[in-house]
Amino acid sequence: MTKLNGKSLDIVSENVDKLKELFPEVFSEGKIDFEKLQEELGAFTDKENERYNFTWNGKQEAKRIAQTPSTGTLRPCKEESKNWDTTGNLYIEGDNLEVLKLLQKSYHKKVKMIYIDPPYNTGKDFVYKDNFRDNIKNYMEQTGQIDSDGNRLSTNSDTNGRYHSDWLSMMYPRLKLARNLLKDDGVIFISIDDNEMVNLKKLCDEIFGEDNFIATFLWEKRITRENRKVISNRHDYILCYAKNVDLSERVLGLLPMNDEAISRYKNPDNDYRGIWTSVPAIAQAGHGTKSQFYNLITPSGREVNPPSGSCWRYTEDKMKDAISDNRIWFGADGNGVPRIKKFITEGQQGLTPESLWWAKEVGTNDTAKRELTKLFDELAVFETPKPFSLIQRMLYLATEENNIVLDFFSGTAPISQAIMQLNSEDTGNRKYICVQLPEETDEKSEAYKAGYKNICEIGKERIRRAGDKIVADNPDKDLSNLDIGFKVYKLDSSNIKEWDSDFDNLETNLLDAVDNIKEDRTSEDLLYEILLKYGLDLTLPIEKLTIEDKTVYNIGFGALVVCLDDNITIEIVEAIAEFIKEQVVYDEEKKKRHARVVFKDKSFADTNVKTNAIQVLKQFDIDEVVSI
Repeated sequence: MTKLNGKSLDIVSENVDKLKELFPEVFSEGKIDFEKLQEELGAFTDKENERYNFTWNGKQEAKRIAQTPSTGTLRPCKEESKNWDTTGNLYIEGDNLEVLKLLQKSYHKKVKMIYIDPPYNTGKDFVYKDNFRDNIKNYMEQTGQIDSDGNRLSTNSDTNGRYHSDWLSMMYPRLKLARNLLKDDGVIFISIDDNEMVNLKKLCDEIFGEDNFIATFLWEKRITRENRKVISNRHDYILCYAKNVDLSERVLGLLPMNDEAISRYKNPDNDYRGIWTSVPAIAQAGHGTKSQFYNLITPSGREVNPPSGSCWRYTEDKMKDAISDNRIWFGADGNGVPRIKKFITEGQQGLTPESLWWAKEVGTNDTAKRELTKLFDELAVFETPKPFSLIQRMLYLATEENNIVLDFFSGTAPISQAIMQLNSEDTGNRKYICVQLPEETDEKSEAYKAGYKNICEIGKERIRRAGDKIVADNPDKDLSNLDIGFKVYKLDSSNIKEWDSDFDNLETNLLDAVDNIKEDRTSEDLLYEILLKYGLDLTLPIEKLTIEDKTVYNIGFGALVVCLDDNITIEIVEAIAEFIKEQVVYDEEKKKRHARVVFKDKSFADTNVKTNAIQVLKQFDIDEVVSI
């Protein structure tokens, strides 16, 4: 029974509801567009600049944040990694907006494929909230690393007046930055449902270009019927865009042939070249030349002509050559219409991908959940994972053996399992970069009770278990070169203190300027920030040396040499210079060695050593000396 609320009639609300019933098109995110209302009532204003565009409240700010540099860094976490010294895979914990900014130099145009499964904006899922002034501080508040003054993230409720705008503002800078990381022939796949499908398509048309749209794949995400009021929704969408569709004839490759496709290949005439299938030997007349119109005599002596409106696919001379090479099939009795033989051993054989991806081929949400539960010893650690077989299909279509793949909404990291599995099958060496916010798990969930306090802990454990399982399941295969490791990095503020011009704390600030490295940071923390700033691959092998009792890091065979110890003397500088001389080839044309040497600013024994160090290194033709 409905209770009487004791309130009088809300006349304004009543009028708005009536207006919405009459003119639904004048409402946007719950607000009335009065200009559109005027137009519906017949009052039009002249618009010289009227054009098609896609905009929302906050779009300019979203563009600005995409261009704002990050003030953070990525700190190595060896204790949570696997095979640190040999792996080429990355698992990064952090707000993906900041992480994507930090990866801009190191991975610009290096990623062949991106797959993301972002929040669908259902009113229940997690939405990132960007603090445009200090996103690192915002991230640390989100993850409980500093006091948040009760400023916690919440879901993007559909009662919010800017429900779609907030979601678009979250997605825009991330997709803009992601495009920069794609190789020129790279592609991106994005999972989405009906809530934001239309808006996402428009957003991608703007960022990637309408001409680079490849397809909207329909994925059968469930095979069971839902008890819904209106309709049982059994599919999701996967949008696919290329970075530059004009760079190759086939933006996406062919799928490997399944048993059904292979069964179409036979060898009824015992051809020595093996099993084959056949295709019609005719083509449309409008695409042919005069030399493709002729009468053809079958081996049985029957004269055959192409059907009306058609011609032969080959010229008469080429057809004669193909017949003499037993590449034309006239049927078992030699009396049939000619067909061209296609051997399974010749050329690129495979299946052209279709826009419908059936559950029986790529799995469902239910199969994904069962896969993950089985991997975690029957513990249901996550409710809505994606099946790694679904991602494996994208990998088949878009990657080659040595490509880098990125997922910056990685969730439970199914992309890592898909890559390891595919590499184990075709001996490939694909690498992945997973980025995930350490979103807390529900305290009532099985995952939390089992000790997985956030989703990153689930993702990292999945990679460990999946890699070991692939090796264990293939005892007869040589998987010694299979990379089942990963390096963990965690987003944090810079290792270097900011200068604070607060005159009330001038003495403290001056001391900080002398010793500008944060106290809780290690030399390796600083080392990897240097790699990021120089745009070097975070998986590069780093040789740790001892020169004159000081720790020296050698990256890229002398291309970058870093010493972060204190009390550096001229003798130490000379020893480092001698080492670089042995490592780096002298450039005769430019009269220098392409090498960088980095010290801490306060490392030198005194100011004279610092001044003389530059001169010493110049004598060895080393072109860049940097202090931080």
